[in-house]
Amino acid sequence: MQKYKILSGSWLKIIAMATMLVDHVAHFLLRGQAEWMEPLFMVGSRQVSCYFLMRCVGRMAFPLFAFLIVEGFQHTHHRRAYGRNLLLFALLSEVPWRLVHPAGHNVMFTLFFGFLGMWAIERFKSNRRCLSVVLLGLFAFAFLFRADYGGAGFAFILLLYVLRRHLLLQAIIGGCMLPMKWVPGLAFIPIALYNGRRGFIRGRWAKYLFYAFYPLHLLLLWLVR
Repeated sequence: MQKYKILSGSWLKIIAMATMLVDHVAHFLLRGQAEWMEPLFMVGSRQVSCYFLMRCVGRMAFPLFAFLIVEGFQHTHHRRAYGRNLLLFALLSEVPWRLVHPAGHNVMFTLFFGFLGMWAIERFKSNRRCLSVVLLGLFAFAFLFRADYGGAGFAFILLLYVLRRHLLLQAIIGGCMLPMKWVPGLAFIPIALYNGRRGFIRGRWAKYLFYAFYPLHLLLLWLVR
């Protein structure tokens, strides 16, 4: 498989942003519009419309972002700054998120909770009782806080971290944890092609633009709508 690993981390970021944009355009702009909901063809008893296809593409976004968070956690030299940036952009994204989706909280909080969970696994790995309490507390908070993907998203990030050397298990188990079941598992195709390199997105400003894409695209969708 090594010769097929052609995607850098930068390309995974581009794919993650593109699939998220497709998903949010469908969900926030096209949902309920008859011309986008009309069936194009049938798969068994399932009517497949443009809207449904776009949402299927969009289901790949969260697994990709979760994988990138795990990679970032493992390779960053400044974990405190990494976690701080996640929390900062989660807070900055809350207003644009509420403009387009008044219920719950944005997915950046879920990614931040996942970061805290991975940190806890490393910090308390020699104290299983304390680790269990911390992880259960984070899971409950992620669920009750109603961040996007909630407790399932938090558990998914931890699964990717714990099984980070077992891609097939990640795909099989992880694909069953998220909405639409097997569809998010398609994200593990580009993940399988990941070569472990950072790629062309380098430097502080490029990194912050990647973070900023989330609140900016939400704001743009709100303005368009």
